[in-house]
Amino acid sequence: MLYGKENREEAAYLDPIFGSNSEGCDLPKYKLNQKSVEPRIAYQLVQDELLDEGNARLNLATFCQTYMEPEAEKLMSQTLAKNAIDKSEYPRTAELENRCVNMIGDLWHAQADEKFIGTSTIGSSEACMLGGMAMKFAWRKRAEKLGVDIHARKPNLVISSGYQVCWEKFCVYWDVELREVPLDSKHLSLNLDHVMDYVDEYTIGIVGILGITYTGRYDNIAELNEIVEEHNRNTPHKVYIHVDAASGGLYAPFVEPELIWDFQLNNVVSINASGHKYGLVYPGVGWVLWRDQKFLPEELVFKVSYLGGELPTMAINFSHSAAQLIGQYYNFVRYGFEGYQEIHQKTHKVAQYLADAIAACDRFELINDGSHLPIVCYKLKDPDAQEWTLYDLADRLLMKGWQVPAYPLPKNLDQQVIQRLVIRADLGMNMACDYVQDMQAAIHDLDRAHLVYHEKKTIKTYGFTH
Repeated sequence: MLYGKENREEAAYLDPIFGSNSEGCDLPKYKLNQKSVEPRIAYQLVQDELLDEGNARLNLATFCQTYMEPEAEKLMSQTLAKNAIDKSEYPRTAELENRCVNMIGDLWHAQADEKFIGTSTIGSSEACMLGGMAMKFAWRKRAEKLGVDIHARKPNLVISSGYQVCWEKFCVYWDVELREVPLDSKHLSLNLDHVMDYVDEYTIGIVGILGITYTGRYDNIAELNEIVEEHNRNTPHKVYIHVDAASGGLYAPFVEPELIWDFQLNNVVSINASGHKYGLVYPGVGWVLWRDQKFLPEELVFKVSYLGGELPTMAINFSHSAAQLIGQYYNFVRYGFEGYQEIHQKTHKVAQYLADAIAACDRFELINDGSHLPIVCYKLKDPDAQEWTLYDLADRLLMKGWQVPAYPLPKNLDQQVIQRLVIRADLGMNMACDYVQDMQAAIHDLDRAHLVYHEKKTIKTYGFTH
């Protein structure tokens, strides 16, 4: 081989990253840098900024999916540039969204004699906003026909105090009174003995929750439907149910197919779910469906151009990537019913193992044992029996990388601090065994610690709880 003189200008790009000028100086953080930076160096700088964050796989606080198959990731990365709302430019993407809606409608027992309708959303929060708006607009039409002065006072929405914060946002944004049915020690889901006490002619609807984020409990939607049915028989002021199935909507049909909570119930008119929770897609994608087109007021539906025609859309967000909904379609094709069932049943077994192991510690009282959603919640049996608190336990677990939130329950129970584990598909049995060992070691170390950080009298939210 013969070699000639090198061109050092061409070779400059091969200078080591950590010896470069850009990597070696403190770049501006709150205004644009004056000059461009090589892509490999920009990549390294941003990656380094994220080094000390937690490992998403060890985050037991979040419901959001933290693993997808490489083929799904590849497909999603190839479709990031597709704008989901641009139906005329991406008609096949629109068709995949339509197929997903139909698959979910079938899963939720959409009735053959009704014309269900639905859409993808950025996440379940947007889906809840759409469900709430439909209830408010539909209520307004009913109320005006019955002669109710709709301006006399605010309309209201009835929900248990275990609601997710998106419902509070909805009520603030759309000027609706939030009527909370309190949880208590005997009712850790919607209190059906008193729910109708909160309903009047200004009630736009009742929200049943299939998976309360605090505890993982399900509201009894079937019994709520019976109560609403009786109410509607005896008054012209009808009220209907929206099911917030953010967590349970793509879990319960596979693990508890006998559970009746969906469009099989006459008064359930709309349902939302998160695709990025037990739909097994990265954040963020959600879904909202109405059992029949008549429950979605037409003024909330807008027409967009589609292959020379028009296609209805009702999403709040406009331009957003189609990658997540394509990821959802990939999962539906990839797993099918039996695949989802196998994954979720495995997750359920892991939750039961963790619940049994935590109960066996004899330090904790289980609040939720993962019998519905794979959520394990517990409190200290006797807070005075040890110097440390659940906040201290959370700190100790974080030393091993585990992110486990500790927080008070909602109103009426807000002096009770609990800890919660969200079991996702990527938390296998081997990892669960590791967690139990780390938890036992943390308890052992705390029992022998000379100092603890958190005062027992302090009640606070410590870690992400929704």
